Amino acid sequence: MKVATKPDNRPYLLTREQASDFLGIDPKSFDKYIRPHDELERFMIGRHERYTIKSLINFIERHSA
Repeated sequence: MKVATKPDNRPYLLTREQASDFLGIDPKSFDKYIRPHDELERFMIGRHERYTIKSLINFIERHSA
């Protein structure tokens, strides 16, 4: 599957809120069910985590049953 890395006007590195919006879930659900997994690739900018759309899609596809 070809993944678009920058659809719409989203930045390349997404915040927690932008990542949860991309996935269509509440930020609290993102924190509870997705963010704790070590397999989710993230970038640290200072103390702030950032995510790419590609890493979110890859994570979801690996954990889909």
